[in-house]
Amino acid sequence: LRGWAKRDGTGVSYDSSGGFTLPNGATLAPDASWVRRSRLETLSAEDIEKYLPLCPDFVIELRSPSDQLRTVRHKMREWIDNGARLGWLIEPFSKRVEIFRPDAPVQRLDAPAMVSGDPVLPGFELEMREIW
Repeated sequence: LRGWAKRDGTGVSYDSSGGFTLPNGATLAPDASWVRRSRLETLSAEDIEKYLPLCPDFVIELRSPSDQLRTVRHKMREWIDNGARLGWLIEPFSKRVEIFRPDAPVQRLDAPAMVSGDPVLPGFELEMREIW
């Protein structure tokens, strides 16, 4: 994600240390995320020094063995309900990816070789062999 974001230039990627205060007041930190640069430009220098007061456009949650599936799915729904345009829940041990979008049913992919971020992240593709 970081490499694609640098090449693309239209947004900024964050790792798990990047947190967000969502419109509903929740403070969450996804495993990876991306925010359109035009949205970041509206924030003050003070806003940028702490958890960003917005919801990222794209989030990735990587389910760990200790995570309850329903809890992580609830978190994904919270991202979408607060403005994320695309979310991926990656389950490495079952080799499944669940794709969340606003106003759409969850799409489940079993053992995909690659997952595409189009159209939210044009040209971004994640090779899953690095995760499986």
